[in-house]
Amino acid sequence: MKTKNKYIAGVDEVGRGPLAGPVVTAAVILDPANPIEGLDDSKKLTEKRREQLEPIIKQKALAWALGRAEPEEIDQINILQATLLAMKRAVEGLALQPSHALVDGNQAPSLSCPVTTIIKGDQSEPAIAAASILAKVARDREMVEMDRRYPGYGLAKHKGYPTKQHQQALLALGPSAIHRYSFKPVQLAIKK
Repeated sequence: MKTKNKYIAGVDEVGRGPLAGPVVTAAVILDPANPIEGLDDSKKLTEKRREQLEPIIKQKALAWALGRAEPEEIDQINILQATLLAMKRAVEGLALQPSHALVDGNQAPSLSCPVTTIIKGDQSEPAIAAASILAKVARDREMVEMDRRYPGYGLAKHKGYPTKQHQQALLALGPSAIHRYSFKPVQLAIKK
């Protein structure tokens, strides 16, 4: 959204709950003169629809950027702080400096512009919905790649979330280099 030459960035994250992989965030500044049909919370869209919308968002947005925090960072500073850091990285990566950021949730990252947090913002703010789609597509693709590097955990299927299959694989194989060692199910697999 752009009002009076001011750029509004939507910011969202994907991957706070998984036992493995990074937390990925996106920041998107949409062009009000070039709206995108079908934006919604990424969790409400099919994988196919997210994959269709991703290049459209990248093409039509005035600016977009991804941010991330690695499993080691999550273990060092906790998942909330790592998420806020990843959001800051995404906003700082934008080609245009936003005058305001709309962030999904109730926790605000420390940014150089004012921040408004919006619970379920990915359902009400198109820029946040666009950010949720970019972050989800990027993280899901990465987890499919990680499944090739770290076979046996089923990462391509569950994307690192604590499914029964994933937890059983953790107990059988032990954690990989991309697991979050501060998360309890991973710790239990180490102690086994």
